[in-house]
Amino acid sequence: MIRLVFAFFLLTAPAFAISDPAEALPDSAMEARAVEIGRHLRCLVCQNESIEDSGADLARDLRKIVRTRLAAGQTEAEITQWLVSRYGEFVKLRPPVNAGTLVLWGSPLLCLLVGFWIVRTTLRRKAAPPAPLTAAERQRLEGLTKT
Repeated sequence: MIRLVFAFFLLTAPAFAISDPAEALPDSAMEARAVEIGRHLRCLVCQNESIEDSGADLARDLRKIVRTRLAAGQTEAEITQWLVSRYGEFVKLRPPVNAGTLVLWGSPLLCLLVGFWIVRTTLRRKAAPPAPLTAAERQRLEGLTKT
């Protein structure tokens, strides 16, 4: 029975992340804009959820900040820029493409290519044939094999 209750709570966990109706803006169009802005911002606690989907306290605080700034007349770009200046580019769920992100995203492919090149050159390299026996070594070998 306890397992069944536990499974129920695990399955309903995303429902707990729904924001409190008291957080919602009175204007439905403005609330829709706030939700859209929140969907593009990362919960810094959960890291793979937007602040709209997260139930973390920090996500709730960020939702309030977004709604407060939106009600004050700021644009999506201004709100996002304020959050980026405070929390860094990591707060965006879709970070911009720049030199840093290209290196980050390209490094696994680069490592794979370098590894492939190392394996290929190692397998292609042929072992050098052994040096021929000297006269002294040949004589000693003959002495060992006569017995």
